[in-house]
Amino acid sequence: MNSEQPPGKRGAPVGRRVFLGTLGLGALGVYAAPTLQRGTEAFLGSASQLDPSGLTGLLPNGGGFRYYSVTSSVPRKDATNYRLTVGGLVERPKTYTLDDLRALPQTRMVKDVQCVTGWRVPETPFEGVRLSRLLDAAGVRADAGAVRFTCFDGAYSESLTLDQARRSDILVALRMQDEDIGHTHGGPVRLYVAPMYFYKSAKWLSGITVTRDVQPGYWEDLGYDVDAWVGRSNGRDDAPTS
Repeated sequence: MNSEQPPGKRGAPVGRRVFLGTLGLGALGVYAAPTLQRGTEAFLGSASQLDPSGLTGLLPNGGGFRYYSVTSSVPRKDATNYRLTVGGLVERPKTYTLDDLRALPQTRMVKDVQCVTGWRVPETPFEGVRLSRLLDAAGVRADAGAVRFTCFDGAYSESLTLDQARRSDILVALRMQDEDIGHTHGGPVRLYVAPMYFYKSAKWLSGITVTRDVQPGYWEDLGYDVDAWVGRSNGRDDAPTS
């Protein structure tokens, strides 16, 4: 079951009441019988792409894995044709092949993955290159303040502040669940923003551009929070005290 739209046609913005109303259904779906869960998935799909991360594909459910995209098709990339560009307000623009990225020091993290719709996959391993390493290699200019991410599906984009992008728990990820990231989960390379809701972890990553200011991404243009800290955004949780 694909949840897709024609190229160049974005879904309508999702109202917060409708959006947050799916959270209970999402939590229930993890434990529900297959028939009920299929109904939950049908509801989520009809509400205009309410699983922006594709996280549903990681969860046990009656129909197996699920593939989510906002375009009708996504090109497939592998070691022969994948390229990641790093540019913008940098001194040394760079283009990486998949083999280039694999040759760099890798960081492994095991953390809960949290989708803003309520899905959670606990203790999910991700491995890849720290984004800060790529930024340092490019030589970020003094007038920079943000990083924009673009994707080879032609639709997704995301942004982080420069301070956020330099955190040690932000990866240009090559592996997930101890396997190379497959096409349906945004491979061969995706962004992994561990401390934020999973829609910030853009799939099919192809471009990293250093900019002066944060530019809202695909989901932010539809009303999602630009700062998507788990527990401090989207009206889901109380802000942590520390």
